[in-house]
Amino acid sequence: MKRLADKVLKAYTFFIIMILYLPIAVLVVFSFNKVESIHRWGGFTLKWYERLFTGQAFVSHSAALNVWEAFYNSIWVALVTGVISAILGVLLAYGMSRFTFRGKDVLEGLLYIPIIIPEIASSLSLLLFYIWIRFPLGGWSVVIGHTTFSISYCMVVIRTRFAGFDKSLEEAAKTLGADEIQTFLRVTLPIIFPGILAAFLLTFTLSYDDFIKTAFTRGPGFLTLPILIWTWAKRGLISPELNALATLSLSVSITLTYLYAKLQK
Repeated sequence: MKRLADKVLKAYTFFIIMILYLPIAVLVVFSFNKVESIHRWGGFTLKWYERLFTGQAFVSHSAALNVWEAFYNSIWVALVTGVISAILGVLLAYGMSRFTFRGKDVLEGLLYIPIIIPEIASSLSLLLFYIWIRFPLGGWSVVIGHTTFSISYCMVVIRTRFAGFDKSLEEAAKTLGADEIQTFLRVTLPIIFPGILAAFLLTFTLSYDDFIKTAFTRGPGFLTLPILIWTWAKRGLISPELNALATLSLSVSITLTYLYAKLQK
């Protein structure tokens, strides 16, 4: 009976993995397809990647779009979001870990709201807020939108570094004459830096891959890679070029996720 249960569990696990990762594997494989088909394999080639790098993607279609502009927008938005979120996350994690004040439980609950509420609800509310205050939609509106939920992730990750923090190191620094700021910069910050870097990589990946909040807050003419891929797919431009672009975007996300996991360990 136990062997049967083990076999059923293994089969179920294999089935779930196939559902989750088989479509991704097919996308990556067909990005190297020699023929312009998503159904028939015609041999290995790198020409679709070459067309992306040379700006010739979809030149035969009226829906040709600037790949590198979208890539640049995705990178700088993710970088700015990661830096701002990491800075604010450090301050929040430090305050929530070291101080006791009135309303702390309420504040902690509010900080978890961006993580647990549906992203489409927060995106719509943010868009309505932009319209209400007449904030121009564009790159910076996307940065603000991404930062609103990235701060919470940063705070959670960095706060774990404070959980096992040896406070005697800070006390020793103060005994040797360091003030609060010097102690934080020379003792506390270097010790929690791996957590800060991990939080930055996490929020960078979340921002780089985000579609819903970007779609609601980007404004006309501002493209990121997820928006660009969705635009091509919506117009029926399903080809190896689209697979190649999605694979490049996927490779960036996987690399950053791997670095984040290594830093967490």
